[in-house]
Amino acid sequence: MPDASLKPMMSVLTPRLWITASLFVLLPLPSFSQIDRKISDPRIGSVLETLGETRTPNQAAISPDGRTVAWSVRSSHGYELHLSDTAEASPAKELTLRASASANDCGSDAPAWSPDSQSLAYASTCTAEHTDQPQIFLWSKKTGESRQLTHVTGSMDDIAWSPDGRSIGFLFVKDATRSAGALDAMKPWNGVYGEDGVEVQGVAAVDVVSGNLSQITPSSLHVYEFSWAPDSKQITYIAANPPGENNWWVAQLYTQTAFATQTAPSEEHTPHSILDPQKVSGPLHGLQIALPRFSPDGKQIAFIGGLMSDQGSTGGDVYLVPATGGEPKNITPNRTASVAFLQWLTPAILDLSEHVGGSSHIGAIDVNSGADVSRVNLTLPESISSGTSVMSVSISQNQKIALIRSSYEHAPEVWAGSLNNLKQVSHLNDSIKPLWGRTENIEWTNEGFHVQGWLLYPANYDPTKKYPLLVTVHGGPSAAVTPRWPGLGYGGVPFSALGYFVFMPNPRGSYGQGEKFTQANIKDFGYGDLRDILTGMDTLESRLPIDKSREGLTGWSYGGFMTMFAVTQTTRFHAAVAGAGISDWKSYYGENSIDQWMTPFFGASVYDDPAVYARSSAIESIKKVKTPTLVVVGDRDGECPAPQSFEFWHALRAQGVKTQLVIYPNEGHAFRAPEHRRDVLERALNWFETQMPAN
Repeated sequence: MPDASLKPMMSVLTPRLWITASLFVLLPLPSFSQIDRKISDPRIGSVLETLGETRTPNQAAISPDGRTVAWSVRSSHGYELHLSDTAEASPAKELTLRASASANDCGSDAPAWSPDSQSLAYASTCTAEHTDQPQIFLWSKKTGESRQLTHVTGSMDDIAWSPDGRSIGFLFVKDATRSAGALDAMKPWNGVYGEDGVEVQGVAAVDVVSGNLSQITPSSLHVYEFSWAPDSKQITYIAANPPGENNWWVAQLYTQTAFATQTAPSEEHTPHSILDPQKVSGPLHGLQIALPRFSPDGKQIAFIGGLMSDQGSTGGDVYLVPATGGEPKNITPNRTASVAFLQWLTPAILDLSEHVGGSSHIGAIDVNSGADVSRVNLTLPESISSGTSVMSVSISQNQKIALIRSSYEHAPEVWAGSLNNLKQVSHLNDSIKPLWGRTENIEWTNEGFHVQGWLLYPANYDPTKKYPLLVTVHGGPSAAVTPRWPGLGYGGVPFSALGYFVFMPNPRGSYGQGEKFTQANIKDFGYGDLRDILTGMDTLESRLPIDKSREGLTGWSYGGFMTMFAVTQTTRFHAAVAGAGISDWKSYYGENSIDQWMTPFFGASVYDDPAVYARSSAIESIKKVKTPTLVVVGDRDGECPAPQSFEFWHALRAQGVKTQLVIYPNEGHAFRAPEHRRDVLERALNWFETQMPAN
């Protein structure tokens, strides 16, 4: 149940964003012009305007020879693709790449370099058909021209060249009508539910020369991630039975011949399960797996395994398993970090990106000894990603890198170069400065745990004055707050510009301290993690001028649950905003579209152990609530369905507690409509300003 800001940056051309579902509202909803809302502070408009001006790079890919970075950014007419020279000569050469010189209402994104650095594959809607359907194009470095390679109908994602340069693989949902992921709006409630219109994502490949398309994986499996074997004859992937949004938590690791041959024609549709986490023994049993990668010799597959609450929000230990199957080996046991991304540098060395506390660390380990490779070592108090997955880094053959960097101090930009000499490539936001205050890393101990979080000071901080405190809890729970420039959507950072301390803790259950810490809230939602947060507040109150009568709480998804639950456990908070939360775990189990995620955290289904679900349900202690609470949710949220918010709001209203429920039409778990993203932030800002007025 992630905060949307914790998910990897995705293109509008990928299935998570580009497909528009049919419009449908379960119940008549008032238009937002009909809902009374007063703008209580002119500074809110200034903050929203600054956030709206930010241009966020979407993806960055460095060529294998290390000479060129391809990167994308949204423009007024769609996503545009840039090619930047990595040479240190100033100014660096840059080219804007277009699939069609005459097309101005289309976009190009998702760059992927050929192994020889001579061609660039990318997704583009700049086609002769002038539709919103993206196709794969090939740009030639030699000619400077692009040609359309595919002519498909459906969604595509994760473009990846085969090592021999002959094929391009990608995740594909043929004739897709919506994203296959859980973040987007679910389909309308009609038809044979769970059987009609199930989107199945598989791996397809297109021949670079002929343009012939092959569907590699069978329709009986929903594929989440894949990669090529070094000989280009096999792929490895993580998959489960459909529906895809529900079954990632029980997915298995597969290998499969990529293409049928004369000697083995039947191999085309014969997947081989080489690892089932539900059946293995040891620390991986019952957990989740992500990012499979063949070793350079093709004999092993590395992957990340751990307790993960969302596909795409990756964190855990590094495992190796023979490519033919067998027992997985944890090569990072007891590591006090959460690995989020990996790729092979040599047959003996894996490059890692990992959560360390609330920071991002790029390192490498020797797969034989598990020891860190000291020459690869960079820790950044910021968010990093090349745009393909969380904390991904694009690496060239000579080990130059490209990535997008973002922090509370600096708006997102593309950087590239050697690890110890990164240079800024893009200059999209050089003129934009933060309106919020300075950042501080906060660390404390509680009940034997070392806990970390981030604190934003109020803008124009004066230590002789007292300030309100806003606590914002991240989604997940398996995730972490890492500094990043906020977007025009819901989040806590803008409150700093309005004169708040903003506290963003990473309590037990978060990434950044190792698997023991991540698993510490199993069967304990809302208890130990809440105590960690309250102890962190004690630490802040002991040394900072915080007005204890003006402390607020907010969060989205798991943070929305924590908001709903915390106000039943303490009256310390004087106002709250619960975004896409969960009020009753028992009813939630039967309402959501992702119930498989719950068993690893609760230890059993709700039908086998209802008591453990009731223990963490806000509705069980609802009469203790005194805190005014704003409740917001999308009407087609599959991860945290709207009835959960309705149930909480209804109970508060019945108890005479100040509350308001706002349901956003045609929105899923992650809001997509710009007007809704702006509105929900504006409402929350106003709620705290009106419910916790200055003395």
